[in-house]
Amino acid sequence: MADDGELAAVQAALAAEHAAVYGYGVVGGRIGEERRAEARQAWDAHRARRDKLQRVVRELDGTPEPAPAGYTLPFAVPDAESAALLAAELEDRVAAVYADLVRSTQGARRREAAGALREAAVRSARWHGRGVAFPGLAERDGPAERGSTGRKAAERLPADGGSADR
Repeated sequence: MADDGELAAVQAALAAEHAAVYGYGVVGGRIGEERRAEARQAWDAHRARRDKLQRVVRELDGTPEPAPAGYTLPFAVPDAESAALLAAELEDRVAAVYADLVRSTQGARRREAAGALREAAVRSARWHGRGVAFPGLAERDGPAERGSTGRKAAERLPADGGSADR
């Protein structure tokens, strides 16, 4: 049986993946044709990670938290440009949660979390058009690295859901 800290970190990663799956549904509806395949690949990747995390929660003798019915988006997403910004924001948030999971786990779970952090950081860099020195670590991101959405927008997207703002 895992300690409560590890289970809580896995549940937080699961919640982030639920939010990413939802968010990429919005992205996919607004993104331009030229980036639609990229959005679909990210959506598929987050669905796979979500499903794996549900299994991990069960392995840790926990009950996976279900996804809320909807989420409040950090900003309106009326077009392809804002959809790309939302995708970048989703990846930044997922990376931050996986950084916490890396700190809370050991062995194979830590390697898996580090791989997920790396994947989110790469997707974030692609959506932003640039990378950051310390992906997933908000305290290491300087103002120049935050971009136009910044951490303030991420703080407005509640982990526990809310109504959808499309």
